[in-house]
Amino acid sequence: MISAIGFLVVGGLMLAMGLLSPFMRRLPLTMAIVYLAVGMIVGPTVLGLFHFNPLKESAVLEVLTEAAVLVSLFAAGVKLPAPVTWARWRSPVLLAFVSIAITVILVAAFGYYLLELPLGAALLLGAILAPTDPVLAGDVQVRHAEDRDRLRFNLTCEAGMNDGSAFPFVMLGLGLLGLHELGALGLRWVLVDVLWATAGGIALGVAGGVAIAHLAARLRRADPDSERYDDMIGLGMIGAVYGLAVLAQTWGFLAVFFAAVALRQTELGLAGAPAPEPTAGDDAPPIAQVSVDSLVFKEHLERLSEILLVLLIGGTLFLDSWSWRAVSLALFVFVVARPLSVLAGLSGTRTPWPMRGMIGWFGVRGIGSLYYLMYAIEHGLPEPLALELIHLTLIVVTLSIVMHGLSVKPLMLGYWHGRKTA
Repeated sequence: MISAIGFLVVGGLMLAMGLLSPFMRRLPLTMAIVYLAVGMIVGPTVLGLFHFNPLKESAVLEVLTEAAVLVSLFAAGVKLPAPVTWARWRSPVLLAFVSIAITVILVAAFGYYLLELPLGAALLLGAILAPTDPVLAGDVQVRHAEDRDRLRFNLTCEAGMNDGSAFPFVMLGLGLLGLHELGALGLRWVLVDVLWATAGGIALGVAGGVAIAHLAARLRRADPDSERYDDMIGLGMIGAVYGLAVLAQTWGFLAVFFAAVALRQTELGLAGAPAPEPTAGDDAPPIAQVSVDSLVFKEHLERLSEILLVLLIGGTLFLDSWSWRAVSLALFVFVVARPLSVLAGLSGTRTPWPMRGMIGWFGVRGIGSLYYLMYAIEHGLPEPLALELIHLTLIVVTLSIVMHGLSVKPLMLGYWHGRKTA
């Protein structure tokens, strides 16, 4: 019965997206809010037809969220404009590595002093909630490979990197809880979890993306019809790069994102296509490339995973899930930790203040946070602590879907209007 209801709900939502898409695009909210509302209606909040228990199904949810994040990281990486330069990447790198560390510290302090969590659990909570989400933030991310908007670029690039840059803090939190080896004075954590896993993941990803771009180019020269296999090549790259990165004890999320970036950049170089000049709009048609040609299927997978996972989030919530602890934490993350960390991370850059404000608000929390939470549970998090972190994380993600989903269209329109009249 539950399976039948699940198929009916997911199928009905997909039909609605296909048949009513012109109307839904005009709604002043994101589709994630619609999915969440449906999940809450059929879930224990209203009708009680379905209840998803993330503690009992943590292994399944870990795989689902892991796959969703990987597909989204690939899609984000191949849409980033070329070329890769420090001047362009400086701000998102600072956001992904400096701002995220500040966010972890601030959220950990809130959890330790106000929520009275153990230090390891508070730090783990900070790491779970620190990364922004590449799955649910589609409305504020790069739309296609020729989208030159700096705000979207910064948010997309940041989300692509910080799903990996948060991992060392997850391991540190687990280590303080006695669930991961940190070494004497934390030396193993610094050398392996921070330095090697980060640098190695980036290096493996770049090498994999470059190699696959050259192999794909040779295949196309030998068989002009080989572009039909672009989807398979893209999925194969995600699996191969991620698997190699994990086996090498590096951060696979970073590896997949940088593999996608390297694939795109290398293909442009092989094609001899110069980088297009920046334009004020974002409606230019995308350049035909192997990496870009594989996007349609990946974006369909991304939307399907978004529907499924947001429905599951709605299906976990009860009326009494809305505690003051969880709601106050969410408000702290959105209006204190995220803005302060962005201001600190971008303090040495020339990023315009209106853009800093937009970046500070649109730190969408979502599927990546759920993955880190399930990862921690599968690594032996005690059940009472796991239940507490599930409760806190789900409310933060839910409020992020609602608050950011309601504000994205009016704020983006206002931001663009302000730029045009400036």
